[in-house]
Amino acid sequence: MSASPKRQLKLGSFLVAPGFNVAAWRHPGTPSDASTNFEFIKEVAQTAEAGKFDFVFNGDSAFITKDSTPYFLSRFEPATALSALAAVTKHIGLVGTFSTSYSEPFTTARQLASLDRISSGRAGWNAVTSALEGVARNHGHDKLHEHSLRYRIAAEYIDVVKGLWDSWEGDAFPRDKVSGNYVDFDKMHTLNHKGEFFSVQGPLNLERSVQGQPVVFQAGASDTGRELAAKHADGVFSSIATSDSADEARAIYADIKARAKKYGRAEQDILIMPQITPIVGVTQEEADRKYEETGKYIDIDLAVKYLGRFFSFFNFSQFPLDEPLPDLGDIGKDSFRSVAEYYKRIAKEEKLTLRQLALRATYPKGDFVGTPVAIADKMQELFETKAVDGFMIYPHVQTEGLKDFIRYVVPILQERGIFRKEYESTTLRGNLGLPIPVNRYTHEAHTKHVA
Repeated sequence: MSASPKRQLKLGSFLVAPGFNVAAWRHPGTPSDASTNFEFIKEVAQTAEAGKFDFVFNGDSAFITKDSTPYFLSRFEPATALSALAAVTKHIGLVGTFSTSYSEPFTTARQLASLDRISSGRAGWNAVTSALEGVARNHGHDKLHEHSLRYRIAAEYIDVVKGLWDSWEGDAFPRDKVSGNYVDFDKMHTLNHKGEFFSVQGPLNLERSVQGQPVVFQAGASDTGRELAAKHADGVFSSIATSDSADEARAIYADIKARAKKYGRAEQDILIMPQITPIVGVTQEEADRKYEETGKYIDIDLAVKYLGRFFSFFNFSQFPLDEPLPDLGDIGKDSFRSVAEYYKRIAKEEKLTLRQLALRATYPKGDFVGTPVAIADKMQELFETKAVDGFMIYPHVQTEGLKDFIRYVVPILQERGIFRKEYESTTLRGNLGLPIPVNRYTHEAHTKHVA
């Protein structure tokens, strides 16, 4: 029996990272049109690929207001942008956000299957339930679905999408010109789904890629969100892991892994990847200076508006900037629930003013501002104590922050033997070390091999 492969750290990067600093577009190192500049996002993707990252991530939402973060006002939708990136990259995974609340499973299944074929097995799906009321109004609804209802819809939606991805077995298309045999219809499966929210016949009119199915990510941190992730997700964008919350991160990690086992899944079948913002300096003083320099572009009014986004654009400007916030009650319960609850909790516990909370939300310093060794030490500790399986890198400035991390921190992680020096596979699923899903009709792996 061969030994199990050593557990390796996984890394993803945001393509455009406006949320860490809502005024990032003003930084001289970032194009002001980064969110719609294809040459820029191509550079980010190729930089991450040179650093041997597992994937890049294209976040998305289908609603804006005058209070939205500048980069959100005009940005590419994921299917188009990631398909274009597939043509100019070779190994790196391409993950995008697609909502389960206000779209059709067949359309999403086909879009992601197309991306998976175009990229030769590098597609991933961040399945979100949409937490902004305006998204509903942009899709013919009067208001946002209640939190638990959104997750019931999401569970059925993801199941339908996966069922459509099972439409064809891996060798269903021989395309034999001599015999004239194009397809083996015995290896086609029709879904015929009739559920609480969706009625979808199928089959999907696209064969599978070499990785079987796109990789599914989920970001819900509530109890309902964790349960959905445990059943359906291959990866979880969990809460931020810092030294202050390392015990909590380990508890979340253990909880999600335990839930996954209820569904017959192994611990390694679901990856926990919190978001961090490393700011690298040769010295601690240099790293602190970079943090302060980037923060000088923040406008407090914009920061307050950004905070409101997590509460379905609640108007926080009605409160005094420099007085402790009042009790916020159940505001945000149907929006970004876990994030909203976190901000309400720290505001109460630390008696934060509106100014302090808004700056904390828009420009958190975190525990990854420091020297390369210090940052690598923190990452390694969280990884080896099973608080995380990897990290989503959210650069303070693109591409400067990403390049610094790759230039100075990645080599240390490689020297310590916890991060790859070369890609193990040509597929996202292969590089993440994830199994090929079993076909619901044949009970066999979707493909006979993964490159």
